[in-house]
Amino acid sequence: MELTKKTHACVRLEKDGQTLVIDPGVFSEEDAAVGADAILVTHEHMDHFHEDRLRAGMEANPGAEIWTLASVAEQLSAAFPGRVHTVGEGDTFTAAGFEVEVHGQLHAVIHPDIPRVTNVGYLLDGGAVFHPGDALTVPEGRTVDTLLLPVHAPWNKVAEVIDYVREVAPRRAIDIHDSLLQDHARPIYDSMIDKLGGTDHGRLTPGSHTALG
Repeated sequence: MELTKKTHACVRLEKDGQTLVIDPGVFSEEDAAVGADAILVTHEHMDHFHEDRLRAGMEANPGAEIWTLASVAEQLSAAFPGRVHTVGEGDTFTAAGFEVEVHGQLHAVIHPDIPRVTNVGYLLDGGAVFHPGDALTVPEGRTVDTLLLPVHAPWNKVAEVIDYVREVAPRRAIDIHDSLLQDHARPIYDSMIDKLGGTDHGRLTPGSHTALG
């Protein structure tokens, strides 16, 4: 399995000649979903769900399908009948050759005055990779090899990020949700997570990739 980091929260995963894309949002490259056999979306916020990015992927591959929660699915189902699937916590399915489990229900709290939207995380191949979306969801009863770590957002602080890594206890953590984190702040975040997270931690520049498993 190979993981390619795209900008912000988007990643591409390739295995056995098939491609799975998660969360192609407005900060992601325009072609982030092009070439995908399957697309997963964690929630409706624009930095994770951008309709034009999804349409580009679906139109480029007539066999491509989307799995997502109801608030996103209802915006796309009419355009791609039979190719958009609604999922929620506890669901399992196969997408582009990946075995997927759905974990989580709600977006992290941004502010008490802002209503929380639905958010789901996707665990791939029994724990090989976990993408939590915008929540610090722990996939209960699962050992995670590679955690895609939302390192910087309006809804989190670095102490919470560190404690999340400790609780999930993956073999390694790779940063996502990082496009609002300026370059001069990255070494500070890296140092704290490296020292306190208790696992191998790193980040990839957009377009770079790494082997998993």
